[in-house]
Amino acid sequence: MNRFPTYFVSHGGGPWPWMKESFGDTFNKLETSLQEITRSLYAKPKAIVVVSGHWEEDHFTLSSSAKPTMIYDYSGFPEHTYQIQYPAPGEPELAARIQQMLQQGGVEARLDQNRGFDHGTFTVMAPMFPEADIPIVQLSIRRDMDPQTHINVGRLLTPLRDEGILIIGSGLSYHNLRQFNATATKPSQEFDQWLQNALTAVTPQDREQLLVNWTEAPSARIAHPQEDHFLPLMVVVGAA
Repeated sequence: MNRFPTYFVSHGGGPWPWMKESFGDTFNKLETSLQEITRSLYAKPKAIVVVSGHWEEDHFTLSSSAKPTMIYDYSGFPEHTYQIQYPAPGEPELAARIQQMLQQGGVEARLDQNRGFDHGTFTVMAPMFPEADIPIVQLSIRRDMDPQTHINVGRLLTPLRDEGILIIGSGLSYHNLRQFNATATKPSQEFDQWLQNALTAVTPQDREQLLVNWTEAPSARIAHPQEDHFLPLMVVVGAA
């Protein structure tokens, strides 16, 4: 049986794929890594579920529009970045099915027919799938930010991986906009070293325990004063 892997990816800064002249080579490595993911897949996904760090709700919520709109959830960027279009379709049937999967697992979930693609989704989808021809369903994080709950939700999504559906968490491993300078070097390295160990060098059981207690990691609250951009990782780890 072919099973898709799950991914937690950085969505970079602002609408960077449409600002290469301004950003220079800042995001070249990110763009290359996203394109390498696409090339590594055994087949083209039938659909994609994106857990976006830019969508918080009181209950887990799924975008269920057949033709999602665009959400330009950033400010201070050039005018053309507010005209960006990523015209991938939605898939209401898949959204409804995932809602049912979560509810059967004891997790309240809702549908939102008005939710469009936020930049946590379209900035990574454009480099990965520029044709915009794969249906996408966005899944919100839950506002209580409980790590175990998000891991459990990911676990309920696992069967999708055997059905040609790709699950992606979109956020950042370091997200402190007030400390995005040289003073971040040491704390970001400390947290990244802990995170790499937690994800790649321990058993699945220990990994889950470390992630549930992630605030105990070195420089955790410097890396994530608020964990909205970190919680998508919990979902994809659960699905993995």
